[in-house]
Amino acid sequence: MPKTPKKRGSEATIKDKKRKPAKTKPAAKPAKSKASSKLAAPHESTRPAPPLALGPGSAVLDRLWTVVMSRRDADPAVSHSARLLSRGMPKVAQKFGEEAVECLIEAVAGNREALIAESADVLYHLLVVWVSAGVSPDQVWAELKRREGISGIAEKASRAKTVPVKLGIQTTKIP
Repeated sequence: MPKTPKKRGSEATIKDKKRKPAKTKPAAKPAKSKASSKLAAPHESTRPAPPLALGPGSAVLDRLWTVVMSRRDADPAVSHSARLLSRGMPKVAQKFGEEAVECLIEAVAGNREALIAESADVLYHLLVVWVSAGVSPDQVWAELKRREGISGIAEKASRAKTVPVKLGIQTTKIP
């Protein structure tokens, strides 16, 4: 598999590793009948595990955060992370916003490969925001874990009621 070139000063590279395919049980063949529907519901065992459930995804982000942290005091002339961090939070946030917009443009355009590349840029720049703000991945993972099992609608509704009140803000924003 050919290596893809690094894009715009990426700080970390991931070595390609050949992995053995996971052993899976062959799916049981449904009994043939004239009444069977073409749109049968998928069997639960065919549902893939969430990407971060097994750990490798979050481990990559944890390692990248460590790399960005290590570049805080590096020479901005030789490190993209150091250059961003030296410009302060307004510039770090602006760059994150630019990358997020590029990601959204590719998603709307249906350009899958570009969406993947831009998503990686968004995650990298989000980590730079976290480093600039003094936030660690563990804090974010803990918040996600706290929200696990709570309906997104219920969770958002609870925040909409408490955050503006705590900040003394009157809002008509729909939760």
